[in-house]
Amino acid sequence: MTTTSPQGRTELLRPDGSPVRVLVVDDELSITDLLSMALRYEGWQIRSAGTGQAAVRAAREFRPDAVVLDMVLPDMDGLTVLGRLRRELPEVPVLFLTGKDAVEDRIAGLTAGGDDYVTKPFSLEEVVARLRGLIRRAAGTGRRSESVLVVGDLTLDEDSHEVSRDGEDIHLTATEFELLRFLMRNPRRVLSKAQILDRVWSYDFGGQANVVELYISYLRRKIDAGREPMIHTRRGAGYLIKPSAS
Repeated sequence: MTTTSPQGRTELLRPDGSPVRVLVVDDELSITDLLSMALRYEGWQIRSAGTGQAAVRAAREFRPDAVVLDMVLPDMDGLTVLGRLRRELPEVPVLFLTGKDAVEDRIAGLTAGGDDYVTKPFSLEEVVARLRGLIRRAAGTGRRSESVLVVGDLTLDEDSHEVSRDGEDIHLTATEFELLRFLMRNPRRVLSKAQILDRVWSYDFGGQANVVELYISYLRRKIDAGREPMIHTRRGAGYLIKPSAS
């Protein structure tokens, strides 16, 4: 749900009309204070935590709509925190904060089910934009009519967020779900990386188009593993989904 503030900004709201809730997790107080100030300016409710244990407790009590999570915390790493958060809130989108050169951390975070990342030092505008995109995608997974998409033996229910192939349930993160939905809404059509970035990530990814390759590989592992492939690459053009040959 959205509304327009007196300042002319489009405000995101929860379905009940209350402000969006964001949990900010970082052990550097200066970062949590800065992010909290910027996100409160958006009209959102913010809670912060400086450790992994505190983050899990806060998520349980606060029930956030999105989480900003540092990869390095004093008591546990961000991936461990992510796993515990997912047990409490399986669908909550997570934006990782990583070191500028920590490529392995970024890939590990996305592989483990994180939805996006920003590198330190970051701009507040970038964090806000990425969170807006994540929150909109997560909220949009259950708001459409004509909710069931079918391509071959693959089924995606936009209302229940359920995916199955040949009757076998497949669990996807919010970003994987949105990517698959975009592919399934355009069966047999080649979609470029630029089109996918614009539709799924909803902003200019700053040259990190390889995130599309990463997420396509994650979908293939879940959708095509041990089966006739449905997701195909057209070198130099993009990706498409079509019923398997069998």
